[in-house]
Amino acid sequence: METAASGQGAGAGVAAEPQRLTVLGATGSIGSSTLDLVARNRERFQVVALTANDRAEELARAAIEVGAEHAVVADPAAYPRLKDALAGTGITAAAGPQAVREAAARPADMVIAAIVGAAGLEPTIAAASRGTTIGLANKECLVCAGDLFMAAARAASATILPVDSEHNAVFQVLERGNIDQVEKLTLTASGGPFRTLSLEEMRHVSPEAALRHPNWSMGARISIDSATMMNKGFEIIEAFHLFPLGPDQLDVLVHPQSVVHGMVQYRDGSLLAQLGAPDMRTPIAHCLAWPRRMATPAQRLDLAALATLSFEAPDPARFPALRIAREAMIAGTAATAALNAADEIAVRAFLDRGIGFLAIAATVERVLERMAAAGDLAEPSCVEDVLRIDGVARAMAQEAIAAQAG
Repeated sequence: METAASGQGAGAGVAAEPQRLTVLGATGSIGSSTLDLVARNRERFQVVALTANDRAEELARAAIEVGAEHAVVADPAAYPRLKDALAGTGITAAAGPQAVREAAARPADMVIAAIVGAAGLEPTIAAASRGTTIGLANKECLVCAGDLFMAAARAASATILPVDSEHNAVFQVLERGNIDQVEKLTLTASGGPFRTLSLEEMRHVSPEAALRHPNWSMGARISIDSATMMNKGFEIIEAFHLFPLGPDQLDVLVHPQSVVHGMVQYRDGSLLAQLGAPDMRTPIAHCLAWPRRMATPAQRLDLAALATLSFEAPDPARFPALRIAREAMIAGTAATAALNAADEIAVRAFLDRGIGFLAIAATVERVLERMAAAGDLAEPSCVEDVLRIDGVARAMAQEAIAAQAG
């Protein structure tokens, strides 16, 4: 397996034949950005399959635009709409979770794994088990099942390339062959929309305010997770699985401008950093072209215009999610799977105005404590175990939220 963890492989030049590409989660933010790059570089790619949850018409338009061979919706109810939209195009259509897994396992040179949530776990493992190159944007593969996913990738000699801007930044500056010389890896965080608010002010923030990320345009859950900094906790867990470093070598630094995405500190005192505009097409392009480079329309940095880049340590009192995520990482895969599930339920409750902003992290911590006390955090040996832990955590989170409402 070639991964960001191993830092191996010099790679080859640009292939004479187009790269065969599958995009899981084609209608989401990462998927749409990927297809934008594909459309700008048509000669480089042949799209094998695209998948989406239930946005049938949007998926069909994308499939037609990039000349995909196959399109799949996870929701069977959306299949008639997809089939009608693709009628006469020659693009085959399918529906259902099994069809998504089959699409992921189709022969391809690279699979961009961008399905949001636990639904992306099995399709991404199916792709990795084929030994293909995975552009990994699904957090749950590493947060919920990091050991299982990496084991499947190693067994099939798959190549894992990180799409998340922070992990991709580290991958770019992590010197191959010098991993044993690394002192520290630092992921940056914008601090979200509430970086300067007091605890009391944060207690009363609205979902609308929490969704207004200062630098990135993202989906609802990741926007809230960025506001609580739980997302950065997830990213520390991902880094733990991607890079062969100990928990004490993984750090977070708040950087409001979101220009420096990741840094690696070496034992000789060198600090290497990757900088770029906050545009996901940059790390996606890095994965699509790796180990080469390809052009993107991303804005170029003007450091003179920026003038100042600032950094600060995260405040553990106002952002306890970072601590909770670290503790779960040390506890093991069962705890991180429960962490993700409980957070998803708590975020949804906040968006629905069922709980306050500060109750998100408090709910997640309460669920982890209850599951540990009940003996529900035994390490998973298969995906089914992960899904069972996920279900228990979701149920406990709903009970905790209902108790608060009562």
